[in-house]
Amino acid sequence: MGGVGKTTILQHIHNELLQKPDICDHVWWVTVSQDFSINRLQNLIAKRFRLDLSSEDDDLYRAAKLSKELMKKQKWILILDDLWNNFELDEVGIPVPLKGCKLIMTTRSETVCHRMACHRKIKVKTVFEGEAWTLFMEKLGRRIAFSPEVEAIAKAVARECAGLPLGIITVARSLRGVDDLPEWRNTLKKLRESEFRDKEVFKLLRFSYDRLGDLALQQCLLYFALFPEDYMIEREELIGYLIDEGIIKGKRRREDAFDEGHTMLNRLENVCLLESARVNYDDNRRVKMHDLIRDMAIQILLENSQYMVKAGAQLKELPDAEEWTENLTRVSLMQNEIEEIPSSHSPMCPNLSTLFLCYNRGLRFVADSFFKQLHGLMVLDLSRTGIKNLPDSVSDLVSLIALLLKECEKLRHVPSLKKLRALKRLDLSWTTLEKMPQGMECLTNLRYLRMTGCGEKEFPSGILPKLSHLQVFVLEEYYRPITVKVKEVVSLRNLETLECHFEGLSDFVEYLRSRDGTQSLSTYKILVGMVEADFWHHGYYFPSKTVGLGNLSINIDRDIQVKFLNDIQELVCKCIDARSLCDVLSLENAPELAVIHIVNCDSMESLVSSSWFCSAPPPLPSYNGLFSGLKEFYCYGCKSMKLLFPLVLLPNLVNLEVINVGVCEKMEEIIGTTDEESSTSNSITELELPNLITLRLHKLPELKSICSAKLTFNSLKIFV
Repeated sequence: MGGVGKTTILQHIHNELLQKPDICDHVWWVTVSQDFSINRLQNLIAKRFRLDLSSEDDDLYRAAKLSKELMKKQKWILILDDLWNNFELDEVGIPVPLKGCKLIMTTRSETVCHRMACHRKIKVKTVFEGEAWTLFMEKLGRRIAFSPEVEAIAKAVARECAGLPLGIITVARSLRGVDDLPEWRNTLKKLRESEFRDKEVFKLLRFSYDRLGDLALQQCLLYFALFPEDYMIEREELIGYLIDEGIIKGKRRREDAFDEGHTMLNRLENVCLLESARVNYDDNRRVKMHDLIRDMAIQILLENSQYMVKAGAQLKELPDAEEWTENLTRVSLMQNEIEEIPSSHSPMCPNLSTLFLCYNRGLRFVADSFFKQLHGLMVLDLSRTGIKNLPDSVSDLVSLIALLLKECEKLRHVPSLKKLRALKRLDLSWTTLEKMPQGMECLTNLRYLRMTGCGEKEFPSGILPKLSHLQVFVLEEYYRPITVKVKEVVSLRNLETLECHFEGLSDFVEYLRSRDGTQSLSTYKILVGMVEADFWHHGYYFPSKTVGLGNLSINIDRDIQVKFLNDIQELVCKCIDARSLCDVLSLENAPELAVIHIVNCDSMESLVSSSWFCSAPPPLPSYNGLFSGLKEFYCYGCKSMKLLFPLVLLPNLVNLEVINVGVCEKMEEIIGTTDEESSTSNSITELELPNLITLRLHKLPELKSICSAKLTFNSLKIFV
């Protein structure tokens, strides 16, 4: 039975095992789901211990490779959640016999248990009435007792949940704050009359959906059903779709729309219709949907037959022509194995507004005829496909609001966009276009533009000033850096997100001076200087406000006169010839600066120049706030660096958590006194870095001490 708590129980077991390394060396969790295949299961298991099977097509060879790797791992536990099909262990590559290792699985089918020859079967039953009532009240979050009349009705509502934890939780969450007796009676009546009477959990989930009482929230939940089962989507990505679709509307600023979107997702999480989710490789917040809730959402979508949802269904080709009915409004064929859309396909779907073909990574060709009769299309997502050319017929999709081609790494050609005047979002990032699409200057409604260089060294002039509504402008730097004219960026008065490349420091200074007080960016990543394409690839997560300086010659008298961005969060300096960081920038008014990278700056001797200490005795007002928000500091390959932090700045470094310094052949002290500071400061006997967790020092042949004063590290965990 679904919704009874199998996955939740196993999650607790999984987390317990992670805390007890004496039981086993490795614990791996794999969610299998309904779209089962030997190949897919092999990939999911291999991914858990970073085994790459992508180059192997033969399942038997893949199984042998996987089995060999698993046998190396000794004691391990493999958890397979939501298994719908039985399979032979050796066909997948799970060694038989297991020899000290364990395989644990959850399934709704007792037949699967029998056919898998499970040694022990544990049936998870529904909870007893008393336990159900306790759980119901806990999730209701009520501290004040009900009146006897309301309590009697509430207990009847809890009984209608049939002991299913998922149903109890979702129904209780949807009834928080309800005190009125008639409303409780009406709730009980609706549950008892539900059309899903024979499918208890569907009845309960549909009730929670109906109780949302907000059309936008309901639309958001149903929209999630377009994605594959167990799909984890970044919140920002989902909200982007909701903006495209008009589910979130009426917001002038994109930041306000995203705030509204996060609020909606929070509400859906709070009533357990969506779940928070995270992955190991980044900190981005994600959401996912329980498969039963997705089933319920799809059932609602199909009530009026306006949707076709075949996401993650392992399709090799498009659905048959008879499935492309005229009343279709949204179609999701994402994450399949479609390789070609031939000219024989030209669906007559005048009402189709949304089409997802993304994540069909093998899709190489889409015939021009396919889009000929889809003139109502508003959202077209072909991201992460293998197409080389976008069909010319896309040029005539005049209703298009979002055209998404992200990570189409083989894409060379996009036809003219001149007619797409309704377009608001265009994503051409991580493509390999040979030239800029024609007609870009005609996209006067565009709010969001993300793209790679398109073979250009400089973004063509004359386009940006025409895009006056642009809120997001991102020029990816991963393949071929492309510079942009300062005056054209400054002309974008509605800009909220900027990622771009200025050719020199003078351009960046001009940009800083040209911005007025009304131009506040929510996020930015600005690269300044002539750099290699992989400048950003130094292995660290980027905060939302980052500046990188590379291969710059510094004119102190000219360049230091401008105040830096006061909300900067990360600074990367690579191959600049300044003698100190403060020769480059005025950072004393940057309280949010949390991460600094100094790499291969051969002329740099210290972070703060000696001249800072000459004008007055400490504490100097000019550095009262300098580095006060700093959490991580990295310095590598700086041949002349002798001293990092002057001792007088130590009280500012209370938030510092990481110091990582390497290959600095003249480094003498990490924290010390300059000559000027020594002559003016009082003796300091003992200081501390209260939050320093990691201190890594390597290849520093002249290092004499970490600090010239007595320094304590009460939080230090890693010292190398």
